[in-house]
Amino acid sequence: MDKKSNDSTNQKKEPEKASYPIDTAVFTTAERTIVPIPVPSDATKPLIHELTQYTEHGYGLWKYGAGLPHEKRLDLMSAGYDPTAVTHSSSLLHFFTMTDIHLTDKESPGQVPFYGDQWGVISGYSGIMLYTTHVLDAAVQTINALHQKKSFDFGISLGDNCNCTQYNELRWFIDVLDGQLITPDSGAKDDPIPGPYNDYQDVYQAAGLDKSIPWYQALGNHDHFWMGMFPPDDYIRETLVGDTIINLGNIFTSTDGIKSRGYYMGALDGSTPYGDIIGAGPVADFPAGAPTVPADPTRRSLLRNEWLNEFFNTTSQPQGHGFTEADAAQGFACYSFEPNAQVPLKVIVLDNTQNDDDPVDAHGTGRGSLDSKRYDWLVNELDQGQAEDKLMILATHIPIGATPESSGLNALMSWCPYAAVTEPDLIAKLHSYPNLILLVCGHRHLNMVTALKSPDDSRPELGFWEVETASLREFPQQLRTIEVVKNSDNTVSILATNVDPAVKEGSFADISRSYALAAQQIFDLPTENRSYNAELVVQLTPEMQKKLANL
Repeated sequence: MDKKSNDSTNQKKEPEKASYPIDTAVFTTAERTIVPIPVPSDATKPLIHELTQYTEHGYGLWKYGAGLPHEKRLDLMSAGYDPTAVTHSSSLLHFFTMTDIHLTDKESPGQVPFYGDQWGVISGYSGIMLYTTHVLDAAVQTINALHQKKSFDFGISLGDNCNCTQYNELRWFIDVLDGQLITPDSGAKDDPIPGPYNDYQDVYQAAGLDKSIPWYQALGNHDHFWMGMFPPDDYIRETLVGDTIINLGNIFTSTDGIKSRGYYMGALDGSTPYGDIIGAGPVADFPAGAPTVPADPTRRSLLRNEWLNEFFNTTSQPQGHGFTEADAAQGFACYSFEPNAQVPLKVIVLDNTQNDDDPVDAHGTGRGSLDSKRYDWLVNELDQGQAEDKLMILATHIPIGATPESSGLNALMSWCPYAAVTEPDLIAKLHSYPNLILLVCGHRHLNMVTALKSPDDSRPELGFWEVETASLREFPQQLRTIEVVKNSDNTVSILATNVDPAVKEGSFADISRSYALAAQQIFDLPTENRSYNAELVVQLTPEMQKKLANL
């Protein structure tokens, strides 16, 4: 899609006045970074739900530090390549990626705070659950401010907008980007601190993404699988819209998966200033019966096609945000677009989450996969892009070819054995397209860059880069800007830059950052070197070099 074809989206417009404005100083991490302040060695470690004790014991504290330079990466280039005299000659494309926002209905009876509070699973519970919509709003305002400095051609959310497949979670995402009034509350109306704009439950005006920026969407595993791991069964679906807190065992170890039982998972009490955990613990601890919360029909779990169709209920551009009505009706979440008619480049958005009817094993359904229909579609798109001599960028939720971590939830993020194509065969196919230069993805909540080198040393143009973007939910709560620039020697550089949302001191997004950092520290997870900026150099074919030289 040529953004210039729609005059109404090609004019910068000021967003609506935000209820929670960001800091007036807006920077990327190339200019300024967030530096965690180490916890004193003799500090008492608070429990994860003891939010008021974090600062007292030195948890969640940070300061601003120096910018993080771009590391120049030549992994894909020939051994003798010399970049010494090479300069950037022109910008071809500028866009942003954000991913794994995990907007969370904290009061839902189908969330799992017990896993976080008792078993140390950060995705189950931390204080950031109170402020997920506020962090997204701050990120959107940050994007708007950067857009005023250097225009974005488009933006893309790489999936996991929702935490638990719920309709209200998805509506919060779309409405924040559209600049609507946001009610970050469910069930009974709560106001833990009387008055407006002073607690996490208050209705507020989202700023909305600048209307001149088209934004696109990819599908994530959390968007259609319960907790990103299992297709919701009848019990899950009934629980989400009911009033009884979910009863589960350890889904990570039990062979029964979501059919295991034994513990009430709890919910957050939205009537309390810090969202106290209620209704959590062994079933035996509740002799009077299962704990309950006020029910809410907007918590309903969305089927794949229902999730896709919701992107046509929007006031921002483009309508459907990449999806077509015909494909959405079939639950087909793949499409392509061309962001600038003046630049020979297409973006291919691929749904590489598992099918809803895949066999469910101990790994759940959170892995990368392609069925025959999606694989054939991908090959056709790549064939067409190569035949038309266009540069190509592939956007997926789940990484392809990135080395899984050996521990934690990331150890489960391998390629699905039920896929129509193996991961090595898929990578080999991608390596056959010299115009494919970049794959952008999320899923692992990491800022990683992987060089998928050419299998043929004599043809370095067959290699491509993979750039992962971290989660907006967990520390470091970042998004990315990505700029494709033509170099003076007719190579291309991809400038991948992390961005911390600009937060006003004392704002809810500021509090969330502190809670996110504290959660990493309490759970003994890494906090240093979480950002990564890089200049990624790409060799082009002689034909593409000539084409770009004539632009």
